Amino acid sequence: MNWLVPVIAAVRFLTVLPVPKTRPPDGETLGRSVLAYPLVGLLLGGLLAMLLWASASHPALIAATAMVTVWVIATGALHLDGLADSADALIGGLGDRDRTLAILKDAACGPAGVIALILVLGLKVAALDTLITSGNAVIVLLAPVLGRTALVVLFLTTPYVRERGLGSGLVQHMPRRAANIVTLIVLAAVMLLGGAAAFWLILVAAGVLVALRALMTRRIGGATGDTAGALVEITETAVLLAGAAAG
Repeated sequence: MNWLVPVIAAVRFLTVLPVPKTRPPDGETLGRSVLAYPLVGLLLGGLLAMLLWASASHPALIAATAMVTVWVIATGALHLDGLADSADALIGGLGDRDRTLAILKDAACGPAGVIALILVLGLKVAALDTLITSGNAVIVLLAPVLGRTALVVLFLTTPYVRERGLGSGLVQHMPRRAANIVTLIVLAAVMLLGGAAAFWLILVAAGVLVALRALMTRRIGGATGDTAGALVEITETAVLLAGAAAG
């Protein structure tokens, strides 16, 4: 299989960035596209890092707000939608699995979802404000990478609960050995790029993954596309906050 086809499929699925037109991906292509998720994170992180460098002469708060706006647009708010649905399901599901899954499937956004969106976007702006002031572009580069690497690990370790969902095909056809290798390569690259601070960023991302995976497993017995999206958003936010706090 042409290695570029799964990469294009990953970029098209996770972002609205322009890519060459290809035929609709089959199950094998979708499964292999998971291996390119960290690369998509690198593309997004590179875009954000360039915006950070370009904003050096502008007020940090305005620049941070603009960066988050670009971030949301570039991803088509895909993961934010999952975050909102997951927040609504967590509160409205009342601990019942079937009720929780039904709310996850509902496209409407309730109060819990709105609050979750406001908190995550606000925290991202606040963290980016600090990172812009300190000129720390590396954290901005790595946050989307770790967020999407967390997706790979989630799919490796967690059942997908919707048999007919898009994620079901991703998990079923994902080459597991290659996914493990990709994860290790990405973590090594993060350590190389981030230096001593990278250890703490990886630890924070791993902590978020373990906590959210435990919550998903306890409430619905595994993951869905919405909970996977929530994982990405919360991981990115936690990494940005950890980087900002570390200075």
